[in-house]
Amino acid sequence: MNGNWLRVTPAELARAKDDLGWAYDFAQAAMDAEGERVDGTGKAWHAFDFLLERQGVELPIVYGAEAFVEIPDAEDEDGDDVTEDPEHDWGYGPPRYLTPEQVAEAAATLGGLTEDALSRGVDQAELERADIYPQVWDRPDQLSWVTHHLPYAQRFFAAAAREGDAGICWLD
Repeated sequence: MNGNWLRVTPAELARAKDDLGWAYDFAQAAMDAEGERVDGTGKAWHAFDFLLERQGVELPIVYGAEAFVEIPDAEDEDGDDVTEDPEHDWGYGPPRYLTPEQVAEAAATLGGLTEDALSRGVDQAELERADIYPQVWDRPDQLSWVTHHLPYAQRFFAAAAREGDAGICWLD
């Protein structure tokens, strides 16, 4: 399970809102090209989000703040959860996005952090108790594995903010 970000122009975001299938193909092509338009936190997505929340960051940088599609909480007649929408599933549910303004906020927020500050005062046992994916918190020095994603996130969001880009966020 990996956390991913894709930089998109406002025009591309508008198209994605109208055609999420196009956006999926666009994201896959960008990932195959391995350019500066894509980045992410890999398997550290949940822990990265956890550390940001501990810093008081309210903007959901990892997950995206805005929904492309609303999926109601529902159960079928057998009581099974049917909130998944296979038509819009990018791996683990539909993607979400950050507007250009939210990308700029993310860039400013991340730009003010250091790897040390992100993990300061955090005990790996907290992540284990909070059931943070992946379950590696019994191994030493896993926080540095999470925090090493910060410089990449800083560069990604700073570049996106400079260009006035939005961001598409998803888990696969």
